[in-house]
Amino acid sequence: MKIRIEAKESKPDGEQKHPLLHDTPSPEIEEKRTLIQRAMNQTFQSTAHLANLLPTGTVLAFQLLAHIFTNQGVCDSVSRVMTAGLVGLCGASCFLLSFTDSYRDNKGNVCYGFATFKGLWIIDGSTALAPEVAANFRLKFIDFLHAFMSILVFAAIALFDQNVVNCFDPAPSDKAQEVLTSLPVAIGVFCSMLFVVFPTKRHGIGFPLSAS
Repeated sequence: MKIRIEAKESKPDGEQKHPLLHDTPSPEIEEKRTLIQRAMNQTFQSTAHLANLLPTGTVLAFQLLAHIFTNQGVCDSVSRVMTAGLVGLCGASCFLLSFTDSYRDNKGNVCYGFATFKGLWIIDGSTALAPEVAANFRLKFIDFLHAFMSILVFAAIALFDQNVVNCFDPAPSDKAQEVLTSLPVAIGVFCSMLFVVFPTKRHGIGFPLSAS
């Protein structure tokens, strides 16, 4: 009876296999991840800076409800209508609240109202302004400019929201994606420059109050 002993082939040291868990991503993958993280960080920073130019309550309501109405970007016909209504209402809110202002009475209470061509119309009617005081709150051309820029800024914030974009255009073309990426940034830079050159003096609903 012959016993055959097979010798195991020894592998060269250079051909030893390493466990998959120890595989490290290639430099190309790491660079791609870094670029994506930078782009996301820049998007969040841009959205935060633009939000400072709009009424706080409107921006918070949009950011909260948009996530719910869009179903995280997967919309049906009903979700699409609800999202369009949300965008329209928030845009109208930004426009109308640009014409609001606040006034402190003799007791230090803050009264909100709408600016008119005659002065400030107090919403709750708790106080009446003297004609010389009301003249400081009259509507001016700059108010309409700020209201128009507020709509543009809100549109830029809506375009920064990927859930809203995916709701109306789930698979945009390369040209459309390029426009959706560059247009909000251009709107933000343009409107931010105008707000710096022509700052608003009003402290309306949703905006910081004046110290005086």
